[in-house]
Amino acid sequence: MQEKENTIIEEQRFRKTLTRGEYFMDCISEIRYYQFMAGVLAHQQYDPFCRMCRAFTNSVRALREGIAGLEGDRASEFRLLPEEMTQLLAEANRALAGLHPDPEAAGQKKAGNCKLPEGICFVKSSKALIRNLG
Repeated sequence: MQEKENTIIEEQRFRKTLTRGEYFMDCISEIRYYQFMAGVLAHQQYDPFCRMCRAFTNSVRALREGIAGLEGDRASEFRLLPEEMTQLLAEANRALAGLHPDPEAAGQKKAGNCKLPEGICFVKSSKALIRNLG
């Protein structure tokens, strides 16, 4: 009974914040980040250097772990989020499930294969966005 009352109170609070446009933006931003990064990595798997790079392998692993953590830590918020947000997260999970990075990947810059300027990496630059989300 107490759990049902808490759920009702939580939903009422959520609906009030929805009307002010303040609903769980940190959670929503994080979901959007994971969906964006899953798309970046899905495209970069076709790049002959990125797909063989340790940065790609590490990024796929980190995103999978990040989503798992988000789903565990914020499970109570998910049922309150707009359906489109839970769909975005499911889409990110599907995209990441389709990636099969090389566990023995080597850094392509160190190997002399990637010719992007020093300090520039398509995968790492995209991944760095999370720092700016707060």
